[in-house]
Amino acid sequence: MVVICVLMAGINLIGTLAYASRIAGLRTGRIAVSFALFNVLVLLSRTANGFLAPFLAKRIETRLADGASDALLLDFHLILLSAMLAVGLGILLVPTGQRLFVIAISYLERHRSMGRVILRSASPAGLRSVRRSFAIPAHLRSGALSLPRTIGWKLIAANCFAQSLLTVGVLASLYAGFLSPEFRVTASQMSSVVNGFATILLFTFIDPQLSIMTDDVIEGRVGAAEFRHAIVWVSISRLAGTAIAQILLLPAARLIALIASVI
Repeated sequence: MVVICVLMAGINLIGTLAYASRIAGLRTGRIAVSFALFNVLVLLSRTANGFLAPFLAKRIETRLADGASDALLLDFHLILLSAMLAVGLGILLVPTGQRLFVIAISYLERHRSMGRVILRSASPAGLRSVRRSFAIPAHLRSGALSLPRTIGWKLIAANCFAQSLLTVGVLASLYAGFLSPEFRVTASQMSSVVNGFATILLFTFIDPQLSIMTDDVIEGRVGAAEFRHAIVWVSISRLAGTAIAQILLLPAARLIALIASVI
């Protein structure tokens, strides 16, 4: 169970810190390189999500043998709690991540090897860079964090909804298989439908808006500080999405179980 929670936390921490690469790209003027780093982190996050499913499936098989449905539901809520805590930590570490990405971009430009960047991050020198780069978020120091004019509540709500689906998709599908063991395989395959819809929503509506804002900063129509605030708000909406996933878990699992029984 600890391994599952740690893996879930790592997935969400990486996904949250990925936003910091966009800020680093603006600071260094290396937008394309920062997007490459962003894509690497997103790929790592999505790949790790694939490793999570077998551990969860094993947990379900064990609970099926024991007949402990309440214990399994509690397990899944604890897993979602680990995701929410990781996103919260990621929001606090965005300034630190931004500084680390600036270092990574500079190192990548000099050595032109993503592999060397990854190895450098795990070296003693890389760990020293983490310690030196630690910073407290500016909005916590000033106490002010208003919604930037460049993003609206619709974007925040859409990201919140998409993140809640991504967070709960695999868990709800697997728990649906626990609720309806005779359709366990069908229910587990529904996670790709849920996650696919959420991914389309992210890449169709949220990511293009962030890219437009990035261009606005480059052209001087939007200030860098306002862009950083926008990233923080997007991260907060991700946190809200993981919190909503706690509420969606059981209804979504029941709905998936129903759909699996009739298709």
